[in-house]
Amino acid sequence: MFKGSFPALVTPFTNGELDLETLKKLVEWHIGEGSNGFVPVGTTGESPTLTHAEHEAVVEEVVRAAAGRVPVIAGAGSNNTVEAIRLAQHAEKVGADALLVVTPYYNKPTQRGLVAHFTAIHDCCDLPIIIYNIPGRSVVDMMPDTMGELAKLPRIVGVKDATGDLSRVPQQRITCGKDFVQLSGEDATALGFNAHGGVGCISVTANVAPRLCAEFQTATLEGDYAKALELQDQLMPLHQAVFTEPGLVGAKYGMARLRLCSDEVRLPLTGLSDDTKAKMDDAMRHAGLLN
Repeated sequence: MFKGSFPALVTPFTNGELDLETLKKLVEWHIGEGSNGFVPVGTTGESPTLTHAEHEAVVEEVVRAAAGRVPVIAGAGSNNTVEAIRLAQHAEKVGADALLVVTPYYNKPTQRGLVAHFTAIHDCCDLPIIIYNIPGRSVVDMMPDTMGELAKLPRIVGVKDATGDLSRVPQQRITCGKDFVQLSGEDATALGFNAHGGVGCISVTANVAPRLCAEFQTATLEGDYAKALELQDQLMPLHQAVFTEPGLVGAKYGMARLRLCSDEVRLPLTGLSDDTKAKMDDAMRHAGLLN
């Protein structure tokens, strides 16, 4: 169910407010472009600066717009376990297919604390859970043995791995089992990630180039690494350009160039510098997205 290209959806704004009409149009566009599912209100969806009501509205709107055609993995992470439980239960109530739950940031829990946190969220609802391991942002790294312990729970089904360490994939195949869903959280290394045993990517770049990202994922899953390498060459400058500044800012700029949504972001993030805009334009031309 959770394989292929999953855009980590941006949250569109107009004059500082949620633009739910544009969000619905983005869902339709992505499905038409071949995206395999959605991850709303992750970090790329600006979850840190959404109110709880806005967070819940975005999840509900994406679930409604997707209408069961592709799975929706709702962001439900927090460094407050009680808050994460609330978000998880809301996502289940409105019909999300799974949860993306980040390792608690800033608190720096022990591995034992990580097990307790994820177990509490697991026990609060009946949705499958994808662990989001991103030590560069959360400053805590869930180790493969800890993940293996959590994988024994029936609804801890996979990981979005943004460690950048490709050796984690085979390590986690050993500790979590071969059926544990391993999704890359880093676009630039997604080819190597799948070659090691991954089955997809929760992608920032897919906001701008969903068809290319979906084709790339299909090629790797079919074992056609020659085609995947060609697509990777086409996409790599865009991966690099998107992450020159915070990735969601680059993604929104690219989408604005394609007239899909505004490039508005919320403080403390700001719009791209002119140098990064030029880099994005060049990369989009390289990928065949701009004339």
